[in-house]
Amino acid sequence: MGISSSLFSGISGLSTHGNAMSVIGDNIANVNTIGFKSSRTSFEDVLSQSVSTASGSSQIGRGTALSCVDTLFQQGSFESTSNATDLAIGGNGFFIVSPLGSETEYYTRAGQFRFNADGYFVNPAGYVARGWALDENGTDQGTLTDIRLSAFTSPPEATEDITAITNLNSTDTSNSDSLFGAWNATAAEPIGDTSYGYQTAIRVYDALGNSHDVTIYYDKINAASEYYDGTLDLDNTWEYIVACNPAADERPGFAGTAQQGVLMRGTMSFDSSSGALDRITSFVCDPAADPSVAANWTLATWSPEGYPVCTANFVAGVDQEISLQFGIRSTNAAWTAGAGIAANVGDIAGGDTLPSSSWEPQALTSTQYASASTTVYQTQDGYGTGFLENISVDTDGVMVGHYSNGQILYLYRVGLAKFNNDQALNKVGGNLWAATRASGDAITGHPGENGLGRIAPNSLEQSNVDIASEFVRMITTQRGFQANSRIITTTDDMLQELINLKR
Repeated sequence: MGISSSLFSGISGLSTHGNAMSVIGDNIANVNTIGFKSSRTSFEDVLSQSVSTASGSSQIGRGTALSCVDTLFQQGSFESTSNATDLAIGGNGFFIVSPLGSETEYYTRAGQFRFNADGYFVNPAGYVARGWALDENGTDQGTLTDIRLSAFTSPPEATEDITAITNLNSTDTSNSDSLFGAWNATAAEPIGDTSYGYQTAIRVYDALGNSHDVTIYYDKINAASEYYDGTLDLDNTWEYIVACNPAADERPGFAGTAQQGVLMRGTMSFDSSSGALDRITSFVCDPAADPSVAANWTLATWSPEGYPVCTANFVAGVDQEISLQFGIRSTNAAWTAGAGIAANVGDIAGGDTLPSSSWEPQALTSTQYASASTTVYQTQDGYGTGFLENISVDTDGVMVGHYSNGQILYLYRVGLAKFNNDQALNKVGGNLWAATRASGDAITGHPGENGLGRIAPNSLEQSNVDIASEFVRMITTQRGFQANSRIITTTDDMLQELINLKR
C-alpha cells in the first residue's frame, strides 16, 4: 500500500460527503412539503488493509462509504386548515391511496384530500384514498375499497311519530258542542276560528319526502258535547281532533265527505289538582270506510310504546301509520282495533263505557294550567330528501355526511397502514412510498387501533425537517468535504516531491 492509496481514501470521503450534502439539500428543499419526512446519512469505514509492523500485524483504513440513508419518521407539526377533508395522522401509520382504477397501493403521510367530480376522495395527484364503507350503524362493510360518494342525497323518511305537548288554559270555556261536527271538508275553511279553543300545527312527511301540515285542534267539552255522558268533569276535559288538509287526504273512504282530512279524534282529561294530563281517548276510522257512519269510528290501536295510532294516506294507495304522543302512555294498551262504540251518527257517547287502561305520565306532559294556551314542545321523526352540505371526519377516521334535511349519515372509515420495517419503504415521488419485500406487507386497520395513530381533521402534517439541525449538518459536511479535498491536494504534493527526487 503506497502513498497513492490516500488519494482514494480522500475520494471516498468526497463522495460520501457529497451524498450527505445531497440529502441535506433535499431536506431543506422540502422544508414546506406537506407530510415530508427528512432523511439522515450514516457513514461506515471500508475494509482495512493489513500491514506488518514491528509490533505485529496492523491495519490501515482505506476510506469511507455511505452506510445508509435513514428516513426519520418523527411526527411533524400540525397546520390547522378550514378544509374538512384535510387530514393528518397523529402517530404511526400512512394513508392508503391507489391510482384510479388500479389495485396498486401506495402510502403517504400527506392528507390533502378532496372529492373530485366523480365523487372520489383523491389527493392532488388524483390518487384515491382507501377505506371501509359503513352501514347506517357505522359498521364496516366488506373489505378495503376506494372512498367514493355515489349519491349526494339523503333519502326521505315518512313520519311515524308525532309529539305534541301543550298547556291548555284551564279558564277557557267551550266553543262548540263538537269539534268533529264543526269540521266540514267541503267548505272553503274546514273549521272556523271560533269553533275551537286552541290549535297547534306540525309539518310531517310522506314516503316520497313531501311535506304536509297536520293540525291538532282543542276545545273544552260542555254538557251538550257528544262525549259527555254525565260523568265527565266538564272543567277538566277537552275534545281534540287531528286533521290534515282535506286535499292531501287520499283515503278512499273519506273522498268527498265532510270528514275528509280528520285523522283522529278523542278526549284529554286532566287531573283537577295537579293540572297534569290524566288520560286520553282516541278514535279512528278505517281508511276505506265511510267516516259518516259512527260504527266505523273505533278505538285506536296502540303503538308498542303505548301511544294511539292513526292512519294517514298522503300518497294514493300508501297507508302511513302515525302515533301521537301527548305526554301520557298506556301501560297495558287495552284498546284494540274494532272495539266500536254504538252511537248516533257523529256521536261517541250514548252512555257507553270506554275500556279501561292504566296511564303513565311522561317527564314532559300536556297540562291544564290557568295561563294562556301554548305549545310547549313538539317534534316528529320524518324528513324530506336531503342534499349533502358538508363532510366531517372524526379522530377514528369515521367520515359522515351532513345533509340539508338535518340527517347525519355514516359514509366511510378512512383506512391506515403500517409496516414492520418502515425504513425499507421505497420512495416513488409525489409524497408516496411503496412497499418492498424488505418492508413487509402493509398491515391495515382503523385509526386509533393496533398501534395506528388517530386522525386529526382540518389539519395537515408539516414537514419534520429541522432547519437548525440541517444547517449544523451542512457546516460539518462542508468541513468534512473540505478536509477530504485537502487529503487529495496534500497527497498530490507528496507525490510531486517524490517525482522531484529524480531531478
